[in-house]
Amino acid sequence: MVLMSFTACKTTPKIDWASRIGVFTFDQAVTELGPPDKMTTISTGRVADWVTGRNRGPTFSLGVGSYGSGGGVGVGTGTGGNITEKVLPLTFNEEDKLVAWENPTR
Repeated sequence: MVLMSFTACKTTPKIDWASRIGVFTFDQAVTELGPPDKMTTISTGRVADWVTGRNRGPTFSLGVGSYGSGGGVGVGTGTGGNITEKVLPLTFNEEDKLVAWENPTR
């Protein structure tokens, strides 16, 4: 017998960050994305990172056992694998306007 489960992921519309360069402010980012998960001050402004998604990789296991004259084989899956994050770094100038962004990865 094989059991499988599928889960659906919520998809959000992609944002055209390039069109926001020079007009999108840090306050607008906080309103839209919430407080940043990490922020660094630089000489020309600040870089703020938002975690936009997390995925936990699957784990697989296989077991074989016996007891007396009987035996068995088992296969299992779980969600104990590595966690990967999608991080959106946004760079703002001294006037708090967006000057750069990177695709969410990590």
